Amino acid sequence: MRTWIVFLFGGLSMATAYGQAPKTHMPIDQQRALVDRYCSDCHNPDEKSGSMTLTDLDLQHLEKNIDLAEKVIRRVGVNMMPPPGKQRPDAATMKLFAASLASNVDTYAAAHPDLGNPALHRLNRAEYANSVRELLNVDVDADKLLPSDAMSHGFDNMADVLTLSPALMEAYIRAAGKIGRQAIGDRNAAALSTTYDLPRVVSQVRHVDGAPLGTRGGISVVHNFPADGLYSFKLTFYYSLDGPLFGALQDKTQQIEVSVNGVRVALFPIDPKITKFDELRTPPIAVKAGPQRISAAFIQTADGPVEDAVEPVGFSLLDLNQATLAGLTTLPHVHEMTITGPTQVAGISETPSRKQIFSCYPPATEETPCARAIVTHLASQAYRRPATTDEVARLMKLYELGRQDGGFEGGVGVALQAILASPSFIYRFEHSRTQVVKQDARDAAPSLYPISDLELASRLSYFLWSASPDATLLNLAKANRLHLPVVLRAQVHRMLVDPRSKSLSVNFAGQWLHLQNLKGVQPDGYLYPMYDRTLGDSMRKETEMFFGSMVHDDASVLTLLDGRYTYVNEQLATLYGIPDVLGNRFRRVELTDENRFGLLGQASILTLTSASNRTSPVIRGKYVMEIFFGTPPPPPPPNIPALKEHGDGGSVQTVRARLEEHRKNPTCAACHKFMDPIGFALENYDPIGAWRGFDSGAPIDSAGVLYDGTKLTGPATLRHALMAHSDAFLGTFTENLFAYGTGRVLRPADMPVVRSIERYAAMHNNTLSAFVIGIVNSEPFRMRSAEPVLPKHLLATIGTEDSISPKVAAHH
Repeated sequence: MRTWIVFLFGGLSMATAYGQAPKTHMPIDQQRALVDRYCSDCHNPDEKSGSMTLTDLDLQHLEKNIDLAEKVIRRVGVNMMPPPGKQRPDAATMKLFAASLASNVDTYAAAHPDLGNPALHRLNRAEYANSVRELLNVDVDADKLLPSDAMSHGFDNMADVLTLSPALMEAYIRAAGKIGRQAIGDRNAAALSTTYDLPRVVSQVRHVDGAPLGTRGGISVVHNFPADGLYSFKLTFYYSLDGPLFGALQDKTQQIEVSVNGVRVALFPIDPKITKFDELRTPPIAVKAGPQRISAAFIQTADGPVEDAVEPVGFSLLDLNQATLAGLTTLPHVHEMTITGPTQVAGISETPSRKQIFSCYPPATEETPCARAIVTHLASQAYRRPATTDEVARLMKLYELGRQDGGFEGGVGVALQAILASPSFIYRFEHSRTQVVKQDARDAAPSLYPISDLELASRLSYFLWSASPDATLLNLAKANRLHLPVVLRAQVHRMLVDPRSKSLSVNFAGQWLHLQNLKGVQPDGYLYPMYDRTLGDSMRKETEMFFGSMVHDDASVLTLLDGRYTYVNEQLATLYGIPDVLGNRFRRVELTDENRFGLLGQASILTLTSASNRTSPVIRGKYVMEIFFGTPPPPPPPNIPALKEHGDGGSVQTVRARLEEHRKNPTCAACHKFMDPIGFALENYDPIGAWRGFDSGAPIDSAGVLYDGTKLTGPATLRHALMAHSDAFLGTFTENLFAYGTGRVLRPADMPVVRSIERYAAMHNNTLSAFVIGIVNSEPFRMRSAEPVLPKHLLATIGTEDSISPKVAAHH
């Protein structure tokens, strides 16, 4: 009965929940005539343009070459083929052709479902840290505890690369010990040192989030103290290569304070004569256990500086004389803050994590029942299902071992470490079923079955929160109610407005849009002195908040293309020329300049698609084709000369002039005619996203013609052209969100489901929640395929020619 409910109301049965594909169809003979007339000149066995031979495409049975069929659907659907300069039919005919191909593929897929079960999914670093926070109410830096995760097809949550090596398992075990001590505290903690370093490209002028008001620059962190005791704080600074303190030429006296939770505990004058061998260290200071905000920041004076020169990564600090000529000032830069302790341990104060762990504090005679209750609760939360009796028994044995030397809390700590290192926590296990393959139906499609509600809760929470399910989800799952359509839809909406859905902005949008690459960007400090790490972080935060507003407001996904608002602080507003924005606080502003509408008007995208000393129309064009249309150009052929830079000889030329000379090579022109017009339309943005009218002294020429013949004159007309192909953008968005949500690499066989999700979202104004609900209700998200198993009497035939299907043979 439950299976029928899923198919009829909940799961994405493409013939029911989301409707059939549009009833638009071009007869097969017309399709073949179109291919012969417009495609065969290039895509034949001799030319093989784009590594495609359309003579291999059986238009009557597209399922025979689904990979090739999907490539044609994508390229023709976005009107990229036939390419510019070639004879092509009108756009409506090409759309009808692509829709007919898609309809044929979707019809076959509806009758022959192929879910492609995901591989066993290990938690990545972000999921691990978030799951620890949900379990213990403690923040951990997984980047320091675990090695980096491999990425697959743009995301770091793809199960195919989340493997587990012996070295990684050891890292999980070490992390479990550290996290357990951090969460419970350590009455026997030895004095250790933790150092926080600050890149020298971070501005020392602006107020740092978390630091006391009235300060500027410096560093502010939340440090978890293992016990109540005495701790000291040491500060070091950046120095010029020849020895003096950087910023020592300042006439004004500089002061820096150290504060704990906003309360000053030390104040130091900055002696210009200090060297790299000197240090500033506080006397021992009493600090309570648990997370505390520690800041080391400069005192802001009324006549303080307004700008700050910082160095480009990998080079010496900016020459002070050049900085003065440029109208900039230089300031001392904090390099490191080291926290050492504790000494004179005085106990462990109550902390947020201890409150969450210790649900009871029993007398000695009742410690075991209390410990069992704590361990059972922690294990059930960590494993995302009720812990079994055997699991609890094994954990209680570890509790008894730890209790011998560490008492009640020590025993709980040992059990907690075992929970955190358990495969049941590290992996998202799902129950699998088998299907006996009959001798006369060895190639039959595998049977489908719904995953359990507890497994559904985990899939849903790691999709929307990158974290383990909360109590609401788990309680609904335990009651076997989460799969009900009305309940599931309500939970999706609840989760999207929950602050934890920020993970969609940080993890999904950040990786889809490649925002993580901003960390490695460093524009030329001499040409673009306004850029520093603080501005780069603000750029990323703007885009994350912009995406997050779409999630929270449940707006149309097309807002990403033409949204007429953004989020800025003073630094970004200055870059954009937006008046009346002061301070570090981000606030929403309505945009009046249409050149700034949507993602392509945001400095994050424009900066990460530029070179350090100039713009790059090629990179920007490639970015739009790949990220927005899902049609990345092929890699450049070998031995192609690099674009000429200034100083390579000859007169000074604009980027466009140099690129047009470069693309005279016929080998290059084939791809550049797609990418370059897009990039040229964005040439009014400099390498850090500021608006400009000139390049190398010449007026910017942003005119061009898009591959479909649309004339472009700048960012606004490019945006209009992208909106004209919004179906391609929405399709690419759906693919990426679907891959991220299921945690597996998509195959051509998944595209019918992608298209059905698109149709469902279109029926609901393309809101973000419609795409999420479409994915959550889809068969790949809600169902699994039974694993094929041969009957015993057929197992002996394995290895004989043609005895079993390739699929079954591969499984066995």
